Amino acid sequence: MKPASWSYAETFVAEDEILAAARSRAEEVGVTPVGPGAGAALRFLASVLDARAVVEIGTGTGVSGLWMLRGMRADGVLTTVDIEAEHQRLAKETFTEAGIPANRARTIAGAGLDVLPRLTDGHYDLVFCDGDKREYAAYLKEALRLLRPGGVVVFDNALWHDRVADPAQRDEETVTIRDLGRTILEHEALVPVLLPVGDGLLAAKKEWSPEA
Repeated sequence: MKPASWSYAETFVAEDEILAAARSRAEEVGVTPVGPGAGAALRFLASVLDARAVVEIGTGTGVSGLWMLRGMRADGVLTTVDIEAEHQRLAKETFTEAGIPANRARTIAGAGLDVLPRLTDGHYDLVFCDGDKREYAAYLKEALRLLRPGGVVVFDNALWHDRVADPAQRDEETVTIRDLGRTILEHEALVPVLLPVGDGLLAAKKEWSPEA
């Protein structure tokens, strides 16, 4: 794919001034949010799933959260987890500016692997993981417990700045993401897809199977 075609696809669904403001906040605090293409894909998935309950690991300044909230049901609730309380404060500003009712976005300050075990089994339609890449395998394990059958788990940075596709790259984060892809591919209860949007989205549907 030529760069012009990639750029065209990446910005096919345009962002508004609220998302632009959230991106500016992210830049100020050193956060890298999902790109517009990944955001549009997340909104699409939330809409297709008719999502009522979504978990996000890595709140940032609310870019990905707002994309998902805009695809969810009108009564849907996003539970978003981040170790940085200041980032979550900025995310709340984003949600407020977008007219999202306060009861639709539940922010929890803490490490993902400390918070996820406290969430309800089989309750969620979508789990989006954009936290510590080294913890992705553990996030998958928690996501399989949290998702209802038919629900979807999504991992951001699945291409990790073009490093995952290069077998010569052996740093810890790259290897973890590469191994995650293999695990998901080989999991009999998951239907996977790797989307080349943003820095890559790895998604998998949890099949209607007791093995999941």
